[in-house]
Amino acid sequence: MAHPVIVALVGIDGSGKTTQAKMLAEWLTTCGATATYFANPGGRLFLGRLAHRLGRADAIDLLGRRGFTLVETLLRWLNICRAVVWSRLSRRTAVMDRYSYCQYVTMRTRADQGDRFARILYSVFPRPDLVCFLDVAPVEAHRRVERRGTDSESLSYLSDAATGYRSLPEFESFTVVDANGSPGEVQATLRQVVGHRLNDQG
Repeated sequence: MAHPVIVALVGIDGSGKTTQAKMLAEWLTTCGATATYFANPGGRLFLGRLAHRLGRADAIDLLGRRGFTLVETLLRWLNICRAVVWSRLSRRTAVMDRYSYCQYVTMRTRADQGDRFARILYSVFPRPDLVCFLDVAPVEAHRRVERRGTDSESLSYLSDAATGYRSLPEFESFTVVDANGSPGEVQATLRQVVGHRLNDQG
C-alpha cells in the first residue's frame, strides 16, 4: 500500500510557512483529501524562553553552541518522526510546516558543525511527495518577522538563509512558490501546485 502523501512547506523565517500550511491542510480536507497540519519546530522559541527564565541571555548561552545545535536537531527530528508515523497510521495527507531541509539550512547559515550527522539522522525520513519553497524577499520577510514580534532575525541572517536554501543539493527538486504576495494570493498558488501534484499521483 502506498504511503500517504507528504507535502512540505519550507522557506526562511517570515515566508509564511505556518499560515500557509494550516490553510492548505484545511483546504485539502474540504476537498476530500483528509489532511493534517504538522508543525516541526526545532524548539528555538521554547529554549529561548527557558533560558530567560533561568537568567541566561539565550538558548546558546544556556546550552553552549554545540549543545544547542544538538538539542535543536533532536527536537526537530522527534517532531518530524511523530508527524510521519501519525500520518502513516491515520492514512491522512501530511502537510508539514518545515522539514529536514530547514535544519540543514539553519546549521549552514549559523556555520554550525554536525551537518553530516544531521543528514544521517534525518535520512530515515521519506522524501516528501512535494516540497514547496516559499520564496520571499528577505526585506519583506524581515518586515513580517518584526511585525509578528514573537522573535527577531537580522536581515543579513535571512538573506544568508535564503542563499542556503538555494545551495541545497535537493533544491532543484523543490517547487518554488512566490510568497511575496498576500496570504490569499500565496495560498491560491499553493492550491494550484498541490492540486496538480495530487491529480498526477491519483
